[in-house]
Amino acid sequence: MRTAAPCLVQEVLLGRTLRALRIENDQLRATILLDKGADIYELTYKPRGIDVLWKTPWGLREPTRGAALSLDSETTWLEYYPGGWQVLFPNGGDECSYRGARLNMHGEASLIAWECRGIFQGARFAEVHLETRLLRSPFRIRRRLRVEQGRPALFIHERVTNEAGEPMDYMWGHHPAFGAPFLSGACRVDTAARTLLADEVLIGTHNPLQGGQRYTWPLVETAGGLVDMSRVPGPNEPRYTLGYLADFEAGWYAITNPELGFGVGLSWPVEVFPYAWLWQEMHASSGFPFYKNCYTMAIEPNTSIPGRGLVTVMQKSATHRTLAAGQSAEANLCAVFYAAAGRVQRIDLDGTVHLARDS
Repeated sequence: MRTAAPCLVQEVLLGRTLRALRIENDQLRATILLDKGADIYELTYKPRGIDVLWKTPWGLREPTRGAALSLDSETTWLEYYPGGWQVLFPNGGDECSYRGARLNMHGEASLIAWECRGIFQGARFAEVHLETRLLRSPFRIRRRLRVEQGRPALFIHERVTNEAGEPMDYMWGHHPAFGAPFLSGACRVDTAARTLLADEVLIGTHNPLQGGQRYTWPLVETAGGLVDMSRVPGPNEPRYTLGYLADFEAGWYAITNPELGFGVGLSWPVEVFPYAWLWQEMHASSGFPFYKNCYTMAIEPNTSIPGRGLVTVMQKSATHRTLAAGQSAEANLCAVFYAAAGRVQRIDLDGTVHLARDS
């Protein structure tokens, strides 16, 4: 009888100096960039040998140990964006000025260095504890990532703490971007969201959504007919989209590639993240940084909408969150792989995937 591989954590260098951790079991491998936002840069399903996360054409750069924040934070963020999966905190989308500080695009937590506070591993599990303290905002963030033997799931626990002596507002989200060879026109999206809201401003090209419109997921009525947003466009179908999934019965989604026979899903507490941003950049946007040369999609659990910065959220929707002095908020998320070619009915917070009966 074959013995399952043990759960492991390894400290590695990417490039010459970029510190990273690899955590794995017999089912999956994840690589975490300590010197760049604790990004999950790799998420590989071992039975198929496929990393489902997108990688940018300009590749992985090596930022300094401090915050790489220029006056033009959008350019900085995109230049250092390697693809993969980011934590967005305490800002999401456009930069803004808040409490005397310039909050960079997508938040400081996605750029600065994190420290490893502990590695725990054995034959049946492996776990890493990470931490960072923001420079421009008085927040401390702790992350715990865990794998267990025989389970194709990455368990994530996060805790954010306001260390100021006054209340602080924030946005908090996750930005996992998927790409080829996993992502293709064969993929389908299942989710418990009932509503899709189009961003009012960020319209883009080849976008089936009309600015500010509200749709019943997954169908969008266009001049050319109904568009099923649960079907992922192929590489030869240009599309740019920014919208917001809402009215979740429970916090989860699944992306299944029936041609490959597997999928990846994410579950989260809907009371913490009641929205999920839907971003599609599929050979559609000209000029910097995409140059009609990028094929990716992200579905991003978030506390808040729209994705145009904390101050805009406070003014437009009041969906931001506030922590009192010394207060914390926390959440558990689970990324999980599953072998299937059909539809997914539900993904539980513990990573259990329920397939539709006709799958």
